[in-house]
Amino acid sequence: MKLFEKKKTDEYIIIIGCGRLGANLANTLSANNGNVLIMDKTKHAFRRLSQDFGGLAVVGDGIDLDAVQNAQIEKASAVIAVTNDDNTNIMIAQLARDMYHVNRVIARLYDPERESVYRDLGIDTICPAVLSAKEADKLLGKCTEEESK
Repeated sequence: MKLFEKKKTDEYIIIIGCGRLGANLANTLSANNGNVLIMDKTKHAFRRLSQDFGGLAVVGDGIDLDAVQNAQIEKASAVIAVTNDDNTNIMIAQLARDMYHVNRVIARLYDPERESVYRDLGIDTICPAVLSAKEADKLLGKCTEEESK
């Protein structure tokens, strides 16, 4: 029998999208005793969650007002939108910030040209293309430094 650890009650994080990134975030937050709810349109997506995942997994659409209200979005300290569609992530982020006044909103964007626009609107973004380019540049710089020694 497994004893349940007390979850942090001051943080409630909602993740929309249970793909590789969403599941990894949910697993990490849950492992660190985070209070997390992950939502995806398909039940099958939750197979990516670890057996030790201690949060809630809810089938629903992150742009459906009933679904996010049932997830108690108004109580969330953060909403992270990581579906596979930029427009959906942007809509979720704007909904969370503007309608439900969530303090911390993060949206994954695949199109790097959109990133600065949404940062200007107060929505933090994660852009895999930009992050990969920065990491490659860092690795190349490291190689150059090692070669010059």
